[in-house]
Amino acid sequence: MMFRDREDAARQLAGRLKSWKGRHPLVLAIPRGAVPMGAIIAEALEGDLDVVLVHKLGAPSNPEFAIGAVDESGHIHVADHAAMTGASQEDIEAEARAQLATLRKRRAQYTPVRPPLDPAGRVVIVVDDGVATGATVMAALQAIRVKKPEKLILAIGVAPPDTLNRLRPLVDELVCLHSPAEFWAVGQFFADFRQVEDEEAVDILRRFGERSATSTA
Repeated sequence: MMFRDREDAARQLAGRLKSWKGRHPLVLAIPRGAVPMGAIIAEALEGDLDVVLVHKLGAPSNPEFAIGAVDESGHIHVADHAAMTGASQEDIEAEARAQLATLRKRRAQYTPVRPPLDPAGRVVIVVDDGVATGATVMAALQAIRVKKPEKLILAIGVAPPDTLNRLRPLVDELVCLHSPAEFWAVGQFFADFRQVEDEEAVDILRRFGERSATSTA
């Protein structure tokens, strides 16, 4: 299965989530790639749009290899394989402090005129284009769950079966369009997988927020 682009995946996910239309769901996109997808889904379901901010923690010897993640409240999720990389507790805490500073700057950039939208008591749909190891999404789901949403739903384009098995117990509903046994990277399943820049994500959030404010005025 190959998606044309993130818009294609988002429209398919919106179709699978249509039962939540009318419930004013809160759609939380994982930046940056999922922000355009989140906007499409939130519009289709007549919901709100925001971002859920988490950042992967890189291994000491290979910063690109995720050994966990930190959310913007400072909660750290450590992956089971972290010890195999030689990462000490001190390494993990230092990496978490650095990435937490990045998250706080990103929140100020993404939603400068308002605080994050509160998931408490709401139907919350977390959106991502695809998931590899699941460390970042796992941290995002755990951060949202403690805020007591009515329902917590994960909607993703593609993920390997073993990752889905780890994520499924963390949500009330999981929607994944494609779960191939042979999985190397999320981008292999998108014909167009261009990078979404911060400026584009900020502009989408700003325009969506203005449109929502106008429709409720």
